Amino acid sequence: MGSNVGTADRVIRIILGLAILSLLFILEGNLKYLGLIGLIPLITGLVKYCPLYSLFKINTCQKK
Repeated sequence: MGSNVGTADRVIRIILGLAILSLLFILEGNLKYLGLIGLIPLITGLVKYCPLYSLFKINTCQKK
């Protein structure tokens, strides 16, 4: 499993993931658990691998 998420894509995913996770603290009731969706972009940004990118043969990493 090689990395397929580039640097700019990683930064965007991590920031977006943290922003969505903040909904856990902002929203009330059962609606706040939608913030857990933020784990998906956060984890894919941290591990530099996106399963959907592999499925569609997308690679945003710079070629070495």
